[in-house]
Amino acid sequence: MSSLLEQLPSFTTLLSMYASFSALAMLIRTILNEMVPKRIQNYISTKFLDLASSCLPSDFTFIIEERWQAVLNETFRAVEAYLPTRIGPSTDSLLIGSNEPLNPRAPPKQRIPVDCKIVDEFHGMRLEWTLRNSVDSNKYFPREKRYFRLNCKKGDRDRVMQCYFPHIATTAQWILNQRETLNIYTYDQESSAWEPTVFKHPATFETLAMEPEVKQLIKDDLDSFVERKDFFEGVGRAWNEGKSSLVAAIANYLRYNIYDLQLQTARSDADLRHILTSTTNRSILLIEDIDCGTKVSHDRAKDQEDNDEQQNSNLLSSTDPGVTLSGLLNFLDGLWSSFGDERIIIFTTNHKDKLDPALLRPGRMDVHIHMGYCTPAAFRKLSATYLGIKHHPSFLTIDNLLQNITLTPAEVAQQLMKSDDPEAVLQSFIHFLEMKRNLRDDI
Repeated sequence: MSSLLEQLPSFTTLLSMYASFSALAMLIRTILNEMVPKRIQNYISTKFLDLASSCLPSDFTFIIEERWQAVLNETFRAVEAYLPTRIGPSTDSLLIGSNEPLNPRAPPKQRIPVDCKIVDEFHGMRLEWTLRNSVDSNKYFPREKRYFRLNCKKGDRDRVMQCYFPHIATTAQWILNQRETLNIYTYDQESSAWEPTVFKHPATFETLAMEPEVKQLIKDDLDSFVERKDFFEGVGRAWNEGKSSLVAAIANYLRYNIYDLQLQTARSDADLRHILTSTTNRSILLIEDIDCGTKVSHDRAKDQEDNDEQQNSNLLSSTDPGVTLSGLLNFLDGLWSSFGDERIIIFTTNHKDKLDPALLRPGRMDVHIHMGYCTPAAFRKLSATYLGIKHHPSFLTIDNLLQNITLTPAEVAQQLMKSDDPEAVLQSFIHFLEMKRNLRDDI
């Protein structure tokens, strides 16, 4: 042991060696600074760091936030649809629930909870996902911010970008197209977020009480909208239409979710912009009874005649804090009209004559559908839906009566639901029509 210690260099020798090495390093640095240009130095330094990082085992993290540049992040939505299909033995927690009140034995659906870790394998890469959330520190309107973290090896970063994310987008699109249930969303002003609930409406174009020619026209227009996605994206606007069963039939036909917006919930044009940009692609924005509850859509000329003291007919009344007609029009064919893909905007009204002509202009409302009174063709569809009868001797009598009486499809449907006996229902309906005709003649 003592002989080994004797062979070690002394402290003085070590200090002398360190001084010599430092002097040599200073000399080399001086020569490099004098002889090698700064650009070449930076290039060599960058390449050396890249080589060191590729040789050393290290991780890389992708952050996918729920919103991206003022709109919903479609990558986040794709990941949200994709990850439940990758749940495996390594998953440490799971969010489950059911929205089938009529089928309590149905297996619960699976969702990804916050802080849950999911491991995916793709082309030999190990990829770890985690859902996180935080609260935006906005002192006026704090909002929850959700985001996904994806951890992978640094060397796999390019393959993740070029292969893995496109794979997620393709898989998510297939999942969304195959979904069995749709959602309808309402905007919660308190939380400043869309709240979903399951949308289960039985209306389809097959059950819709409407003239066959009109139904076919609507279906053809919808098919054209879907098939000409690139065209509508190029011209920069959504497909606009301007009642509840028809909306449900469109949603079920296209498999689009519905966003039900009450304009009164928007505090200002900026708030309206945030609300509308929070909707997803492949969806329907429904604004019902646009002529009621707010003056944003009213004919400005008529409003001025009715109220000479109104100083700015474009602004809402004091009970409607700040949304303007121009703010709404900007989303129909203005700069903000192209913020999403495959979106349909539907307006309903009972008083078209009250709407401002600027709102009805072609390009802002592409299709106008008049939901009129029940016709013989519409009655046959209602009879098939509610009674299961497509042909009956009493139909001729009913047809003749309907030609001279104005009834809405809803009124007819109410009469057809009075009994389980189709014969009794039809006789009762004929009696109802005759009574309506006699009342009309007495007047």
